[in-house]
Amino acid sequence: MIRHIEFSNLCNFRDVGGYATGDGRTVQWQRLYRADSLGWLAGDDLTAFRALRVRTVIDLRHPFEVEKSGRVPETEGQSYHNLPIEGRRWDTTPYREELDVARYLADRYLEITEDGVDNLRTALETIARADNAPVVIHCAAGKDRTGVLAALVLSLAGVGEDDIVADYALTGLATERFIADWLRRHPGAPMWPGFGLAPAETMRLFLSDLASRHGSVETYVTQVLQISPATIGLLREHLLTEGTSEG
Repeated sequence: MIRHIEFSNLCNFRDVGGYATGDGRTVQWQRLYRADSLGWLAGDDLTAFRALRVRTVIDLRHPFEVEKSGRVPETEGQSYHNLPIEGRRWDTTPYREELDVARYLADRYLEITEDGVDNLRTALETIARADNAPVVIHCAAGKDRTGVLAALVLSLAGVGEDDIVADYALTGLATERFIADWLRRHPGAPMWPGFGLAPAETMRLFLSDLASRHGSVETYVTQVLQISPATIGLLREHLLTEGTSEG
């Protein structure tokens, strides 16, 4: 199966399927996608997107981002949820070269798990329902907010840390194009040194810190997000299948 799906105006759209779980099952293909901003879909891109028959779009951007950059064009039978999970705006002034990009980003991701509780809960409950699939989750770059939610889903599904880290780091393949597109759309705008980067160590630090703080990712989900074990069971039931990983 193909993980990366090519679009003219999107650079980070991919299938989250194919990863093996600890019990020998596999995340099904064409159930969950992750992406950068779907507001750029138009023309042939929109036709290609509709061919995926996505039933649910979870947009993790702030409303002001949606207003500025647009949302996915309406499609009959498709539901749209704007669920911003980022509370405090990023302050890059504490960033210094001695505090590397991975550490800085992991700290921001931990803030998301503190500030985005209600909408993270809604997003996971939405993904857990089989009748909502296929689902696409996205933000602006498909890297940070999308990366946090994708990591939670894959962890709940039983995917190992190495694969979760590797899935996150795949964004690095889109970094150069993302930065070029961003500069074209925002000429002259300032960028901090870590803009667009997705070093693998970021996700490893984030998962380790989340587990240290709460005991495990699943404990965070059940105790902080208040998601029931039954809902986690439904998520696993429809996202996972028997068989070995392809990809």
